[in-house]
Amino acid sequence: MYFVDGLQYSNWTEKIFKEMNVAGLAAVHVTIAYHENFREVVTNISKWNNYFEIFSDLIIPGTCAADIDLARQSQRTAIFFGFQNPSPIEDDISLVEICYQLGVRFMQLSYNNQSLLATGCYESDDPGVTRMGKQVIKEMNRIGFVIDMSHSAERSTLEAIALSERPITISHANPVFWHSARRNKPDVVLKALAERDGMLGFSMYPHHLDNGSLCKLEDFCQMIARTVELIGVDHVGFGSDLCQDQPNSVVEWMRNGRWTKETDYGEGSADNAGFPPQPAWFSNSTGYPGIAKGLADVGFDNVDVAKICHGNWYQFFERSFGPEH
Repeated sequence: MYFVDGLQYSNWTEKIFKEMNVAGLAAVHVTIAYHENFREVVTNISKWNNYFEIFSDLIIPGTCAADIDLARQSQRTAIFFGFQNPSPIEDDISLVEICYQLGVRFMQLSYNNQSLLATGCYESDDPGVTRMGKQVIKEMNRIGFVIDMSHSAERSTLEAIALSERPITISHANPVFWHSARRNKPDVVLKALAERDGMLGFSMYPHHLDNGSLCKLEDFCQMIARTVELIGVDHVGFGSDLCQDQPNSVVEWMRNGRWTKETDYGEGSADNAGFPPQPAWFSNSTGYPGIAKGLADVGFDNVDVAKICHGNWYQFFERSFGPEH
């Protein structure tokens, strides 16, 4: 059994890369931008190029599904780049293709706030996908750059699903029916996503879990079973949102960026402004084999466990990256 993780933002080190390899994590979508502009993202990519050189025995750059096969054959992990905010394309649609050419494969249209493209889930009003957003969706469809609506508000998300000619993803979120975090998604969104062959990545971030850091593995797996009953087994995988070994100061960058002088606590509170503890069954990527067993324990057969752990993401990567033929 191997695994694909639809989203991580860890404090990358040799230790973490080794844990990925031990876990059988063949591919992970990593965040390389929250609020960075284009030039700052180039600097982040340069940093990753150094990782690929220094840790070439552990990780490889990923740009297509075949790179997952290469990673598995060499017992490494393929790293796929993504943005959690469209800030790197600034107000210039030509930068969409340039970012793709630099190896980026996912971009959220908004991150909590209103962006030039769409509305984030923390805004009180959601006017939907903007004029620029519609043009960017067309451009992303043309080149095979995946639209991600994990942090977007409901109307914007539904419009993006409808406007996109290619399947989109909600790479890291859970259903509202299980836990009513602002970032989790209602049934209407999950059904629309699945109807257009999109992908949902289940999050293990405590603010997205029922009972938070104390969430039990069995409850998490039962939630997956309920979601599969709602939208089918072919549209779900994992997007852990793991922020392993990150200092609490990183939370401030994620939530505040440069847009406010005040502290935005997001899904936390002033009393708990840092990263919450991970649930005991997923402190790092080595928890994945235990989740696979948990899925079997709640009734999934081997075929469906494989789909959830890697197969669905693999097929999504295969059909989503690059121009359509």
